[in-house]
Amino acid sequence: MVISKLNTARILDLVRFIETCLQEIEPFSRMPKEEFLSDRRNPPFLESYLRRALEAVFDIGRHILAKTTGFKEIEYKAIAKQLGEKEIITRELSDLLYMMAGYRNRMVHFYKEISPEELYYIAVNRLQDIKRFNKEIVAFIRIYEEKIENLKSL
Repeated sequence: MVISKLNTARILDLVRFIETCLQEIEPFSRMPKEEFLSDRRNPPFLESYLRRALEAVFDIGRHILAKTTGFKEIEYKAIAKQLGEKEIITRELSDLLYMMAGYRNRMVHFYKEISPEELYYIAVNRLQDIKRFNKEIVAFIRIYEEKIENLKSL
């Protein structure tokens, strides 16, 4: 069901923004843990780019859901669930996104509890989840644009 047309240019711009954030984070993923922890500027830098990437992930999800289903929820965990239920992304990724939503909330509301060690862990072990989101969203956009083109030719 299409409520109104997706702004695919905006979505793809946010996908590129996420990629830029990941490029800023990736050097930390190759850094030895001791080196990462030895510079007190590293954790807040990584945290800032991770939070920005997650904000963009959920902005994309909210836009797609609002335009395709009329979804009005703004809570990130609800967005994650609905993306999976509406098969915009896989259920497995939806479950991961649900956890990311919780982590983003911790970063914003319980920021004093975020440790440099857990940020390092995410940089080393979890960036592929965000990359996977980008791939699945780009695939969704391609299918969406094909459907729009097919409707135009009728």
